[in-house]
Amino acid sequence: MKTFNTTGVCIPEKHYMVDISDRIAAIRKMVEDEKYFTINRARQYGKTTTLTALNRNLSDVYLVISLDFQGISAAGYRTEQSFVQEVSRLLLMHAANGLNVPDNIRSYFEDFVGRNDNKAKMGELFDLFTKWCQLSDREIVLIIDEVDSATNNQVFLDFLAQLREGFIRRDSLNIPTFKSVILAGVTDVKHIKSKIRDEGQHKVNSPWNIAADFDISMRLDTAGIAKMLDEYAADHCITIDTKYLAKEISDYTNGYPYLVSRMCQIIDEKLVPSKFQNQSEAWTRNGIDEAVKIIVNDNNTLFESLIGKLTNYPNLRAVLKSILIEGVSIPFNNYQEELAQMLMYGFIENRNGLVVIANRIYETFLYNLFLSDEIMNNNVFVKESGLAKNIFITDGKLNMKLILEHFISSYTEICGPLVDKFLEKDGRELFLLYLKPIINGTGNYYIEAQTRNQTRTDVIIDYLGVRYIIEMKIWHGDSYNKRGEEQLCDYLDYFGLNTGYMLSFNFNKKKKTGVNRITVGNKVLFEAVI
Repeated sequence: MKTFNTTGVCIPEKHYMVDISDRIAAIRKMVEDEKYFTINRARQYGKTTTLTALNRNLSDVYLVISLDFQGISAAGYRTEQSFVQEVSRLLLMHAANGLNVPDNIRSYFEDFVGRNDNKAKMGELFDLFTKWCQLSDREIVLIIDEVDSATNNQVFLDFLAQLREGFIRRDSLNIPTFKSVILAGVTDVKHIKSKIRDEGQHKVNSPWNIAADFDISMRLDTAGIAKMLDEYAADHCITIDTKYLAKEISDYTNGYPYLVSRMCQIIDEKLVPSKFQNQSEAWTRNGIDEAVKIIVNDNNTLFESLIGKLTNYPNLRAVLKSILIEGVSIPFNNYQEELAQMLMYGFIENRNGLVVIANRIYETFLYNLFLSDEIMNNNVFVKESGLAKNIFITDGKLNMKLILEHFISSYTEICGPLVDKFLEKDGRELFLLYLKPIINGTGNYYIEAQTRNQTRTDVIIDYLGVRYIIEMKIWHGDSYNKRGEEQLCDYLDYFGLNTGYMLSFNFNKKKKTGVNRITVGNKVLFEAVI
């Protein structure tokens, strides 16, 4: 039976995976148009799986040379000769495993590998490529995966320069060369010139400035996830709401391939019988909640890479915290190094000119990270709510009204009355700190990105299958509060809920603090004022 795969290449015959045939068809069109291009996406974003499927798809018409530069060690990039020899070695290995290399071409590669005195040169390698393209009865497509392993080396720049020269000569002099060249990796090779040049040198044109834009989405869409779950349900003879589950998974992951597969893998392999009696019970929103808790506490290369970027770019930590906690809008600028790096590694997106965190999983991870900083500083709010945790839970459900009442009293006791220097972000951060020990280990929370700004924030809590929505805002008068009630009611309708909560920070001296229950239409709202 098939499984969900989060390591290595996904194979349709072995693994549950979203159908990517539309993506492959779009890439094939670029190949047919003789484009040279780069597929640069974040780690574990389906690049190698896509290239494997593309290789299969193209092989009916083209001769596909598919190389993985991870097969070249650091020593292979030290000199031009060592690089030519390593590329030749890879080609001979593929020839031994079925790649159609003419005998006279193969003998040259063998000669390159065996040379000691007469050094193999890059020009000779590309002369041989030209000859191969002339002799081949099929046009040749070159695919190179994991180019990141090569991008800090001058010899790789020379390799790109030769590819560029062949591309230009093909059109200007009609000299045969590769039909298409595809490079894949995290790093966009168009920018590597600035990484390895000597400080005394002037910037020059990138040797890969011939590359066509690669705008094909590699995100997994909701419909595709649902079809994958349909196949899984049929194989396991269970009935589950695949469309609903696909939407929930998509909402958390934003279609990030690894996160989609990892969430499904956890539900399939880790939740029965530890959390649920059977697969039907696991494939529910409760199961998704459990999977999210496991993922955000995972030790994986994605989170390690994210932590590394925050360590390397200390200012970036403050920027992301201001986006998440304060609701600040940060304009995106691709020439700002920290933002460009975060975009390239898939941690943020440029959405309508603004910086947004790439998905809800990353947001939850970052919230936990930023709040942990405060916890390590012995924040008293964490101690207060942690000590009182048991009184907030009745029959497995959160008593949100009581939580709000205790937060108000704790704030007044610890911080005193609100003062003018108070910022809305302070209230958001303190409430999340107060909330975290109460739901920690059992529930999840996130802040709805669509409502997160400097005037309004909606916190959504998932706790043992029940969803709670709390709108946090600064009091700006009765009419503003009325609009807030209407907005919250609309949001409750979206989630199919009848009860919601509001937390207002009010600076009026004559205010009445506490929690009041009101009815708006068919909705019950608990309005807390501090």
